[in-house]
Amino acid sequence: MAGKRTFKNKTVVITGAAGGLGRAFSDRFAEAGARLALLDVKKDAVGKLAGEMTSKGVDCLGLGCDVTSDRACREAIRVVVETHGGVDLIINNAGVAQRSAFAQTQPDVFRQVMDVNFFGAVQATRAALPSLMSQKGMIIVISSIAGFAPLYGRTAYAASKHALHGLFDTLRTELKPHGVGVMIVCPGFVDTDFSLTALDGDGKITRHPRSMVGRAASPQRVADAVLRGARRNKRMLILSNVGRTTRLITKLAPGFYERLMARSLRTELQRPPLNE
Repeated sequence: MAGKRTFKNKTVVITGAAGGLGRAFSDRFAEAGARLALLDVKKDAVGKLAGEMTSKGVDCLGLGCDVTSDRACREAIRVVVETHGGVDLIINNAGVAQRSAFAQTQPDVFRQVMDVNFFGAVQATRAALPSLMSQKGMIIVISSIAGFAPLYGRTAYAASKHALHGLFDTLRTELKPHGVGVMIVCPGFVDTDFSLTALDGDGKITRHPRSMVGRAASPQRVADAVLRGARRNKRMLILSNVGRTTRLITKLAPGFYERLMARSLRTELQRPPLNE
């Protein structure tokens, strides 16, 4: 698609809006002149954020929405369209993390992670699709390095992110004739509370400490890069040196990368849980 996108007076829908990245996206797209529709399963938190944005003069709507429910997604998007006139951009940001060895991970945990990370994006995008097509809008998916590379101790999480790439890379080809763009974003580690709600193998919040490779980026830095990429109709953004190096090594020497990554991360599952 030729030319740059502008988001002034455009409607931007953000799922998982009450979290650290969601708040950063809200700030950046509001600064770009967008109207906001903020969705989150935490109704009170997203309502508070919407109130803060409105007090700054932003045309902002906050809605409680569980993206694992197709009905909830359709109802939320219906309200957005009625209120703001349409959807020009949706940022599929809602997600859940997981840290546990495959052998100790219950099947229900895989379903829960897929329900949020994969089917949440499917359902929110399908609900918004008619409006996105009429507006020649854009879909942004927040993925991860785990979307194109293995990540030790995170089989459910990596599976959900790999699935997002397969879906949205393919969807891009279907939507291109309609003028709808698709951008997949792969941050590295980000300095938010996301990891504090990671699921353990039994479905409870894990108490094992998180190992990290490289330096965590600020949510604001990620949001800046996403806004720039969206304006330029980018297909994929890999937002860290670790991510770019990982992508290269996994293509040229996958076995070497697997050994390197496992050596860096396997100790987090061997260490005792953190004290409460």
